[in-house]
Parts: sequence; structure tokens; C-alpha cells
Amino acid sequence: MTQYDLRQRIRDKSVIIFGIIVPLALMFVLDLVLGDLTNPELQPTTVAASVPAGDQLGAALVDVVRSLDGVEGMAITVQEAAANEVHDLTRDGRVQIGLIVPEGFSTAVQQGKATTVTVVSGQGTGIEQSIVTSVVESTVNRFSAGALAAAAGAHSGLAPAELAAIGQEVATAEATITLAHGTASNEQLTPTGALVAGQAGLFLLFTVGFGVTALVAEREQGTLARLKSMPMPTWTIVAAKALVSFILGVVATAILLTLGGRLFSVNFGSPVAVGVLVVAAVIAATSLMFVIARVARTAEQANIAQSIIALVLGIAGGAFFTITASGWVGTVMDLNPVSAFIRGLGITSGGGGLGDIGTPLLILLGFTVIVLVIARLIPDRGATQ
Repeated sequence: MTQYDLRQRIRDKSVIIFGIIVPLALMFVLDLVLGDLTNPELQPTTVAASVPAGDQLGAALVDVVRSLDGVEGMAITVQEAAANEVHDLTRDGRVQIGLIVPEGFSTAVQQGKATTVTVVSGQGTGIEQSIVTSVVESTVNRFSAGALAAAAGAHSGLAPAELAAIGQEVATAEATITLAHGTASNEQLTPTGALVAGQAGLFLLFTVGFGVTALVAEREQGTLARLKSMPMPTWTIVAAKALVSFILGVVATAILLTLGGRLFSVNFGSPVAVGVLVVAAVIAATSLMFVIARVARTAEQANIAQSIIALVLGIAGGAFFTITASGWVGTVMDLNPVSAFIRGLGITSGGGGLGDIGTPLLILLGFTVIVLVIARLIPDRGATQ
């Protein structure tokens, strides 16, 4: 086996390792690290509630807290306790949240008098406490509306029995304005989907770089000179390397999106539209190969230039996290091929087809044309060796 054959085999294995296996492993690790940030897991929470005996509105408030159990993954347990025990229970960690309803709470609400419900925070509480506190606050505000109505009735000279009826009616009345949850396409991938698409776009820039690395290595070894001496157009040599890089890029990116989508339950939408996006992104990434091939004198320089370009475009394009910018900076960042690729996948994942991804495709096409023009204009440093 010659030294060239050995290097070729190593290079072929590197394409599989660094083009497919490493990106999938990195996706998995980042999903583990960032999963708690994007999809926080709610912890079981115990609420120690102190409610005066016979207080109807106080009992209704506790029932609202108890009804949170099982909603959106929450596990809420309500534990009855005396008012003087709530602070001790939260202090020593036996419960996470304390709720103290004062004596005469219902009477105060019905008569429009001031009263205070106390929420005690325990140790180690987080988003669960915020949820319970928000629910208690909104419920108390509802009761407060009844108190205001009762106060207005008292000012108008209504009898105490009527005031109580008005306060009770307002506090327990159905809302006149309701909210309905819906989902609309915002052309944005989920955090996990953006991670898969971003990593596919980032490692695409590395994958297509194997062609230029091979080209520069052959130039160093004298293989390129022998190829040029053969009866064929010189441009076909570079075109062949570009074609190999293009095929590797399409195959590797398709595998990454397919496996990443299955592993992380991400649906990128229409296969036809996604396929067109992949081809356009690979063409844009492959165009960078011509610039590196003309700038780099050695394989080491080609590797360094490729790594710098891939990391800059990948990070700026949102391969690891979304970067929000405005003005001309935001416009320039939107022209990034990785950013356009992620945006296009966001459109297709929301149900868009070929007719909806025109802008990302135009960005990728424009990037390709500009890079090819630059590659044509800059001097070929390798030819001067």
C-alpha cells in the first residue's frame, strides 16, 4: 500500500467520522445539556395550606391550587396545616410552598374590606413556585374584584345582604373574556429542531472541505501536476473535486437531518422542499472550496481556513444558539448560508412548500454567485509554488 493510498483511506474514514458520527454525537450531547433550559422538567411540589374552618372563599382558593395537579406535567400536593405551622414546614424543607388564608377572609371579601393572603416560599423552589404564586395571585385578584363591587354597592347604600350577594357573584362569575390556545406557523424551528438544523449546516461546511483538502494535498505531492499533464481540460480536475464534495455534502446532510429528526422527534416538513434546500445549501458551501483552494498553499493552511470559515458562519448563523441582531448587522447575518438554511427548514417545518422558501433559496444562490466571483478574482497562491 502506497503512502497516497493510506492517506486516501484515512480521508475516507474521516468523512464518515467527522461528517456524520461526530455531528450526531454533538447533537445528542447538546440536547442533554440544553434540554433542561428549553424543556424544563417540573418537580413535585407540596403546598402547606392554612384555611380557617368554614371559610368558603379560602377553601375555593385552595381548591384552585389543588386543581393544578396533573396540568402540563405538574405534580401538586396540598397539605392542610395550622397557620403557625406553615413557616416551620417551609423552613425545614418538608413542603416547598406555604399558603396562609387569614381569619374572616370570606367576610372581608364580601364586604369589600382589605385582607391579605400570604404565600411562603420554601427551599429549592423554582418555576413551580412561580406557577403556584401566579395562580394564587390571579385568583385573589378575582376575589378582589368582588370586594370592589361590594364596596361600590355599600357606597350606593345597598343592604349588607345584597352586598354579600354582589361580592359572591362577582368573585365566582364566569369570565367575560376568555383565551383560546392555538398554534400558528411562525417560520421558527423548535429549540431541538434548530439544534439539529444548525449542526447539520455547520458540519456541512466541514464535510465539503474534504475535497479542497484533498486537492491541496495532491498539489503538494505533485499528483496535481501529473493530472494537469494529461490530455484533459484543467478545470475538470477542480470540478471533479467539487462534485465529490457536493455529493458528500448532500449525502451527509440528508443523513444528519433524517437521523436527527428521528432521534429528537423533529419534523422538517415536505421532503421535496427540504431536498431542494439541502442541495442549495450544499452548493453554497461547496463554492467556498474554490476560494480556499486558491488561497491555501498547503493542506494545513486549507484546514485552518476551512475551520475558521465554518465556525464563523456556523456560530453567526445559529448553529449553537440563536443570535438576534438588528440594523445592517442583522441584515448581513441573514445573508449567512447557515442562517438561510435554518430559516428555510423553519418554513418547511411549519407546512411551507417550494413556493414558500424563495427567500432562503435566493440568499443561498446569491451567496454562491458572490463567492464564485471572489474565487475568480483573487490570485491563485498555490499556482505560484
